[in-house]
Amino acid sequence: MATGWAREGAVQDQIDATVGDAVARARSELSAGESLVHCAECGEEIPQRRRQAIAGVRLCVSCQQEQDDEAQVFSGYNRRGSKDSQLR
Repeated sequence: MATGWAREGAVQDQIDATVGDAVARARSELSAGESLVHCAECGEEIPQRRRQAIAGVRLCVSCQQEQDDEAQVFSGYNRRGSKDSQLR
């Protein structure tokens, strides 16, 4: 594949780096440790089945849903720099 000044395989390296960054970001957001019995936001009891299913859970279902809705969607980095990707 002709890539101009880039070395062979550079595009795939960029894709791999983007995927690796996304995996690292997702892993950093996972909870760990002992789950809370009561929600850290509203104080409502967290159901036992939720505490067992998710290690280190800190929020009840409704507070977690609110937090997920408010979270910004991360679009990633434009590593390639092509015109098409800049126009989106």
